[in-house]
Amino acid sequence: MTREFNNINHVNGELKLPGDKSISHRAVMFSSLAAGKSVIQNLSEGEDVLSTQKCFRQMGIEIEKKSDCVEIEGKGFKGLERPSGPLDAGNSGTTTRLISGILAAQDFESEIIGDESLSIRPMKRIISPLTLMGAKIEGTEKFTLPLKIFPAKKLKAINYELPIASAQIKSAVLLAGLHSDEITTVIENIPSRNHTEKMLNLKHELKDSKNVIYVSRKNYPCPREYFVPGDISTASFFIVLALLTKNSFLKIKDVTLNETRSGILKVLMEMGANIKIENQKENSGELYGDIIIRGSSLHNVEIQKEIIPNIIDEIPILSVAGIFAEGDFKIHNASELRGKETDRIKAVCYNLRLLGIRAEEYDDGFFISGKAGKDKVTFESFGDHRIAMAFSILSLLLKQGGTVNNFRCVNISNPQFLNQLKQITD
Repeated sequence: MTREFNNINHVNGELKLPGDKSISHRAVMFSSLAAGKSVIQNLSEGEDVLSTQKCFRQMGIEIEKKSDCVEIEGKGFKGLERPSGPLDAGNSGTTTRLISGILAAQDFESEIIGDESLSIRPMKRIISPLTLMGAKIEGTEKFTLPLKIFPAKKLKAINYELPIASAQIKSAVLLAGLHSDEITTVIENIPSRNHTEKMLNLKHELKDSKNVIYVSRKNYPCPREYFVPGDISTASFFIVLALLTKNSFLKIKDVTLNETRSGILKVLMEMGANIKIENQKENSGELYGDIIIRGSSLHNVEIQKEIIPNIIDEIPILSVAGIFAEGDFKIHNASELRGKETDRIKAVCYNLRLLGIRAEEYDDGFFISGKAGKDKVTFESFGDHRIAMAFSILSLLLKQGGTVNNFRCVNISNPQFLNQLKQITD
């Protein structure tokens, strides 16, 4: 599906976005593990979260969509049933890596498969620590999908220091650790997304400048009511659009303000963005509130290494802001971008060069200089939802507009993206 976008003049209005994808995955998983009924409000309807729901349905979990919520009847400790066939994670790396930690502790054999893109993404990063815990996992020779997970006699607690900043690796170990009476310890040198810790209310402390997290069966989830705040990664596309159009005003309600996710707001405000936060609340340990955005003049800034894990999914749209900001845009320490749904470093640079913008790749980032100087072009999404949405926003900001190939991939995270754009643009 190819989608054409014309230049817009103005952004004005209010949005309430679907639930945060990362929190939604975990709400479904924790509700499925708990013994009894949980209720989830504002659950993401993106394809990735639907993949997580499908996997748990295959393991005997009843998930019912109501008019204003989703109800899940969990099975309790080791209550999941053996699936009749492979569990298809679709395009979702979060589904694959987190559910592996759960499956490693079950008393049945299972297999995880995925689409073409997911099937080339690295899985050794979770296989290694789970194997240390006693799990039996087989992947391909390249440690990719399909993964076959065999029953382990008993998972053991470990002390594990994360080799890279990764919420998915951390969560896989923590979810496996829920199935042991002994305490598993996870140590991270650079903070990553902490939704798992917050939603399970795990003990953590700072030791020698490292974050140390503790988990055991005592932390096993119980039935509860969840409210999933709006997805800040989804919000970032509309935030940048509003910032880069003159005299614009946009309010996005009930967006997650988790300190390990809101780095995009910090970077944009350092660039001169007029952004304010109002009406802050909390649910399941997750802070959220309303974000108020007004059109602003931006300037590029140095992006610090420590904040990269916090903004990793927002770098494509941040690069769009960088094009219109004063000065050159440069980012390093983001090699993780090469292992996403596509190589996002290569994808960003490829598309910007189509406009005549100077874009240089580094192993761990890229450099951008210059302004768009070519006629209307067709951008490639490379089947990556964040690339598709980033270059949709860029197209709306170009005088000549633009076109995005394979646009349907936005459904992975936000099927309502086009409708949301219509609500706030003219």
